[in-house]
Amino acid sequence: MQPYFMPYLGYWQHMASTDEYVLYDDVNYIKKGWINRNRILALGKEKMFTIPLSRASQNRKINSIYLANDAYKENLYKDLYHSYHKCSMWNSVNQLMESIIFYEDKHLVSYILNSITVIADYLDIDTHIILSSNIEKDNELKGQDKILSICKNLNASTYINPSGGFYLYDEELFLDNGIELKFIVPEFPKYSQEAKDFIPGLSIIDLLFNVNKKELKDMLNKYQLKRKCDIEIGEINE
Repeated sequence: MQPYFMPYLGYWQHMASTDEYVLYDDVNYIKKGWINRNRILALGKEKMFTIPLSRASQNRKINSIYLANDAYKENLYKDLYHSYHKCSMWNSVNQLMESIIFYEDKHLVSYILNSITVIADYLDIDTHIILSSNIEKDNELKGQDKILSICKNLNASTYINPSGGFYLYDEELFLDNGIELKFIVPEFPKYSQEAKDFIPGLSIIDLLFNVNKKELKDMLNKYQLKRKCDIEIGEINE
């Protein structure tokens, strides 16, 4: 998966389901994707926050991009305070948020990797995280051929992908290469939230402040791993 900053619950379920999790950092940046932005609640309504980047372009690799400045950090922290300081987990999670938001490295991948490591440690996810740029592979390959190259390099027996990749991968091709292809089908339980109507799919930030650690860890296990032939159309999350 590409490195996302404070992604939604499904990202962490995916990570928790694996022994090794590859952060795909040597592919092109996607404009208006989820690499440097996400959603929180502000006064009961969803609000997008964005990390400003310097010279970000879809023609540049993610690992060649840097943060533009630090100004957004104080503003994001203020938004979190105004939105969540009355929540049950504020005292427990506040310091953790500070160690993520005010991390000083301006290299985008390093900045995001710190946030992922901090959250994974908090949730007791012991998955080994690897940057794809550190894996030897044929970078001329594209799509699933490149994924297969990475899997072989890591001696993988199973490749787990979000169900949104249902149409991208050929199960028989993976099997021919000695690798089982599975898709993660997550469940997203409702939880207490400062919104009139429950808003699903927000940044993990919203869950961290509203859900205690034990319940949140339980949520990590609410998924199924399915073969392509067992997935129903309604289970494909685009």
